[in-house]
Amino acid sequence: MDFESKANDQIPTENIEFVELTNTRKPLQLLRDTEALLRRPTVATLSRILPPKLNNRFQATSSLADDSFKELAEIDLETISDFELRPARIRVGLSFVGFGALMILVLLLYLNTLHPELHTGEQIRQYWYQYVWFVSLGVAGMFMLGRETMRPMPKRRK
Repeated sequence: MDFESKANDQIPTENIEFVELTNTRKPLQLLRDTEALLRRPTVATLSRILPPKLNNRFQATSSLADDSFKELAEIDLETISDFELRPARIRVGLSFVGFGALMILVLLLYLNTLHPELHTGEQIRQYWYQYVWFVSLGVAGMFMLGRETMRPMPKRRK
């Protein structure tokens, strides 16, 4: 008996060559352009229905966003070293831990004020999903902080 099907025969396939982009933009320039394409029609639409005083502030904020994104697009991401990103990673880790802890406290406050009849086990049984999310957020922040403390520091020259 021949168990191999004849459909598995080797059929030569054509190699398809993809067109390479010649004009590659930097990610921050792409972010600037995308944000502007989304913001400008929104500002134009909303400026027609806003009161004049609020419209002036709205237009000023939009022009400030233009200036900020132009300045941001000039940053070359390749020149930023790993050591320069360390404070930002520490702040993000601390934010994760703090937000997770804050949300657990808010959840406990909510449960104790609006559902005082529930005991601890019942609270966890009914709201386990929220507990897991907030604890996981805190644990992710702790992992980020732990990774930053174990990352080797560059040696300073004397």
